[in-house]
Amino acid sequence: MRFKYKIVGFRIGTEFAANYLSNTFYKHFLTMRNNRALIVIVSLIICVTVLYTYTKAQEQPKKPLGKIDKVLVLKSERKMQLIKNGEVVRTYKIALGNNPIGHKQKEGDERTPEGNYVLDWRNEQSHYYKSMHISYPNAEDKRQAKAKNVSPGGNIMIHALPNGMGYIGTGHTANDWTDGCIAITNEQMDELWGSASNGTPIEIKP
Repeated sequence: MRFKYKIVGFRIGTEFAANYLSNTFYKHFLTMRNNRALIVIVSLIICVTVLYTYTKAQEQPKKPLGKIDKVLVLKSERKMQLIKNGEVVRTYKIALGNNPIGHKQKEGDERTPEGNYVLDWRNEQSHYYKSMHISYPNAEDKRQAKAKNVSPGGNIMIHALPNGMGYIGTGHTANDWTDGCIAITNEQMDELWGSASNGTPIEIKP
């Protein structure tokens, strides 16, 4: 009988130790998982804060420009320059179409056109905050497209960021992401909107 009690006692002690170790390990696992989740959340907050701070640091202070004479786009440098009295008075970083190299050839090629055009109309109710239309295609663009039996496409705009995503700021220039349009920030669009009248020439260089 004593031997039987000893076996039962041993089993009870073993089960108690196993349960204790199991519960301890589980609690430790939960603590590790919670700590890991906390680290991820804190890291995300830091990344967003750094990106926001960098974006604000890159934005140029607003100064009244008055009316500008011309917009110059340098595709390879991803820059847009506002020109007044022959001088560059503002430079913006830009994003282009997903297929940015070369002049636009046809509808759907996601290229940004190259050449001399004008800003001929604007849209204050855009899906991209605000937008200003570039007068592509011109007569030569249409002639070349007709010779290739393709549509030249159109509706090429300077536009800002998708509605509700203005907080991205200049971070949007990390990649080309438009369908052939030229993208700037909402703040930059506000400045361009006020300084470029309809009919302002725009030159787009490779």
